[in-house]
Amino acid sequence: MTLIAPTLQAWFTDRLTRQLQASPRTIASYRDTLKLLLGYVHDVTGKQPSTLDWDDLDEPLIARFLDHLEHDRQNSPRTRNLRLTAIRSLFKYAALRHPEHAAVIARVLAIPPKRFEKQTVTYLTRPEATALLNAPNRSRWEGRRDYAMLTLAVHAGLRVSELVGLNSGDVAFGTGAHVRCHGKGRKQRAVPLTADAQAVLKAWLTERAGRSADPLFPSRTGRRLSRDAVEQRVGTHAKTAAIAAASLQTKQLHPHVLRHSCAMSLLQAGVDTTVIALWLGHADVRSTQPYLHADLTIKEKALTLVTPPTVTPGRYKPPDALLAFLEEL
Repeated sequence: MTLIAPTLQAWFTDRLTRQLQASPRTIASYRDTLKLLLGYVHDVTGKQPSTLDWDDLDEPLIARFLDHLEHDRQNSPRTRNLRLTAIRSLFKYAALRHPEHAAVIARVLAIPPKRFEKQTVTYLTRPEATALLNAPNRSRWEGRRDYAMLTLAVHAGLRVSELVGLNSGDVAFGTGAHVRCHGKGRKQRAVPLTADAQAVLKAWLTERAGRSADPLFPSRTGRRLSRDAVEQRVGTHAKTAAIAAASLQTKQLHPHVLRHSCAMSLLQAGVDTTVIALWLGHADVRSTQPYLHADLTIKEKALTLVTPPTVTPGRYKPPDALLAFLEEL
């Protein structure tokens, strides 16, 4: 049988879930990509997804689908490349099961990712971070929860998925105070807590109460906050913080900016990039390099060490004996 449906189902159930043990987020991302692709093919060709064959998904059609994502759905090149990654994963699996379609599959696999300009990392300065942390209304329960959540995000540099996945029992105080989180790629790590973060979290956990397996930052109904909910809370507090820090009006704030802010504060404090990579849970220290490019203070320090080419090398000599006497005082 050469129909796509059995292979696609086996790719999800056998390859991704059983063999690769892909994370639920990866499976959800790949699922969404295939839903978009099959929906696009149905709109273009009129064929039902369950009746498609591999010859229907040739390189020109996949290329048009990628263009459709960018131009019609207004997806960024990063999102376009993410969708292409999912498609290539499926086609690599199909190449093993359908060698009779090797030519069609090879042409799809040859589609390159799109190159794009990498923007400078956005982060909060110390006054901006202070304004954001002061934005929640701490006279209300939600405000105290958001204050604790934003404080942890700024001080620990957690991803939003790690932040919403925390339980009350994941925070440890005392000697070696830290927070345990499940990071990207199912990696666990412990992030140390600053004294300020400890004080805020202690107060919040006293009010939060509950069991250790309960979400650390719940909704009013006790459920775990979603990523969209955290993003909405950050956006709301950013508007309030912009009143105290006008520079925030020019910045597009989202939860990942708080992670960038933590990394930049560590970098500016002189922490080595390898330690920052461990702190943030980066698999490769090269992922920390964008922070070096964004930090102007490092470049300014380097500039002070460089002698301008127009200056003649040598030591300064006073032009007069009296001036020499004054220089030595």
